[in-house]
Amino acid sequence: MKKTRFGIVGTGRISDWVLKGAVLEPRFEAAAVCSRSQESGKNFAEAHGIGKVYTDIDEMASDPEIDAIYIGTPNDTHHDIAIKCLRHHKHVLCEKPMASNAREVSEMVKAARENGVMLMEAMISTLCPNFVAARKHLAGMGAVRHYFASFCQYSSKYDLVKRIIAGEDSSAVPSSLNPERSGGALMDIGIYTVFPMVALFGRPRGIKAEVTTCEVPVRLDRKEWKRIDLQGSVIFEYDGMSASVIYSKIADSNLRTEISCDKGIISLDQIHICRHAGMTRRGAPTSGRSSGPETIDISVPMDADEYLCEFREFIDVLESGRIESSVNSLETSLATAEILDEIRRQAGVVFPAD
Repeated sequence: MKKTRFGIVGTGRISDWVLKGAVLEPRFEAAAVCSRSQESGKNFAEAHGIGKVYTDIDEMASDPEIDAIYIGTPNDTHHDIAIKCLRHHKHVLCEKPMASNAREVSEMVKAARENGVMLMEAMISTLCPNFVAARKHLAGMGAVRHYFASFCQYSSKYDLVKRIIAGEDSSAVPSSLNPERSGGALMDIGIYTVFPMVALFGRPRGIKAEVTTCEVPVRLDRKEWKRIDLQGSVIFEYDGMSASVIYSKIADSNLRTEISCDKGIISLDQIHICRHAGMTRRGAPTSGRSSGPETIDISVPMDADEYLCEFREFIDVLESGRIESSVNSLETSLATAEILDEIRRQAGVVFPAD
């Protein structure tokens, strides 16, 4: 069996999580790892049975024994790393968000197409087996009237940020909530609510965002402060339907995702990794004492590890002779980036890359 030999860029928690799923794909091989720190790279390689360790991305990207690159580094580094790898004719699976803004995503797409290689955003939501099942059932539910998605998860990193703001901790603001690293709630978890919406319904014609923000010090000497988003609620306008999403790193929510249609409702237990999906068909009008229509479980078996689906899709596309996923398409990634840019514009959140 021919294997796709991957170089892994980044040795943080996300790379560790993703790799545990990737190794379950028999056509996957972790051939090398790249880290700024030789020691970190060596420890990661030993933990995952990887043979080569690099500290220079150009050296790894020029390795003829590597076919593809997975990028699992902070958001603000995605663009530069991806461009280098694409220009070395390496296929790239890039962690979400694809880049800091739509301009960077557009440049990455251009580089991929000019060099005839594959670029795909590692967005798990749309590749999850239960999202795929829900999407198939959606076709028989009539016109879509409303899409609602929620991803609200209190982050312990917010506790650290509060201490940093109060001057009680001298640490740097963590990258996931640091505007200098293209962080924030929208880029970290809000994107999980937006990308599937775009994959299903395309670009909206109107966006109205209400965002909670705060100022954080972006230098250890606390002389420069910048705005970062902590949570948001966004309403989207489409022809014949509407959509709304909420996301937060400072509050929890158990609200499920629902797609309301003429003939009923498709529901997902959670949008980022859907483990259960249901379908409620609208029946004949019932009295107020009736229990109403029954929800049918349309869930399908989950993979042994949720991150397996990203590498399966990536390798499937390559083996088919194509260089773009029809599920996590480049058009969807670009449109999503444009939407995130507009939400940040309305919130007054600016990144160095803007």
